[in-house]
Amino acid sequence: MTGSDPVKDGLVTSLNRPGGNITGVSFVSGALATKRFEILRQLTPNAKTIALLVQLDADESVLEQRGVQAAARATGQQLIVFDVNSAADIENAFATMATRGVGALYVGTGPFTTSHREQLTELAARNAIPAMYSLREFVAVGGLMSYGASITDAYRQAGIYAARILKGEKPADLPVMQSTKFDFVINLKAAKAIGLTVPPSLIALADEVVE
Repeated sequence: MTGSDPVKDGLVTSLNRPGGNITGVSFVSGALATKRFEILRQLTPNAKTIALLVQLDADESVLEQRGVQAAARATGQQLIVFDVNSAADIENAFATMATRGVGALYVGTGPFTTSHREQLTELAARNAIPAMYSLREFVAVGGLMSYGASITDAYRQAGIYAARILKGEKPADLPVMQSTKFDFVINLKAAKAIGLTVPPSLIALADEVVE
């Protein structure tokens, strides 16, 4: 399983014909940067400065950063990028956001941010910064909202492929699956805690609303 492009990463020859001993599921996380940024802007239209917090350790993260930067330029908003690699980096990033008057936060995808989701959502709430995340797992621990592929659905498909391979099928013959199920989740409880009113238009678009 990967959130990036397995062809660009050199894992497979093509999605339809992997060609080697690897196949699986790609949940195209970083490629959704523009859509996530658009939703964040709808929620915080008056935010003049937006922060991007991400670990720039992979091509997918760099691609996501470029997508967010392009979207920010197109809307005339200032973007501050924080490349974080430790829990201390995250603490320092939020301290800087407070002094710079950041009005909204885009949390990038990747294993690092996902594994630090409790710290990220807690600091965003403490500093009353509306934040967009990539996975519903962030909302599950108190985050404000997320838009991305269903990881549980991707793992289910990976499990199906594992079973097929164990029964004798070759990975080279199994096309890399791309996620087709995407969830937009809003946590109204988290919004209320930071004094934020979610527009009815966004609530109507949500696949799930946490009361």
